[in-house]
Amino acid sequence: MRVLFDNGTPRGLARFLTGHVVEEARLHGWEELKNGDLIAAAEAAGFEVLLTTDKNIRYQQNLGIRRIALVVLGHSQWPMVNRVTQAIAAVVNAAEPGSYVEVEVPFKL
Repeated sequence: MRVLFDNGTPRGLARFLTGHVVEEARLHGWEELKNGDLIAAAEAAGFEVLLTTDKNIRYQQNLGIRRIALVVLGHSQWPMVNRVTQAIAAVVNAAEPGSYVEVEVPFKL
């Protein structure tokens, strides 16, 4: 699958998403796009999963009309995200078009 990392998604996570093509929003010049525009651009470019740390995205967007799967990390700090990389990879691997999943990330080491 093609996976797009939003601005807050830790880069180190990419190496745990084996079998997927991972790109960052800023690589496409999308770092300034608001959520709705980012989702639309990602879908138009053929991305299948958007990985973000923006927990408010589901309240700001009509996700029922989207084809892209949204995976939301509960926290963005790499030391904590690194502890749940297997869970994140499992969610990405199982992502279905239009789905929304939040992955809990501990706040303390």
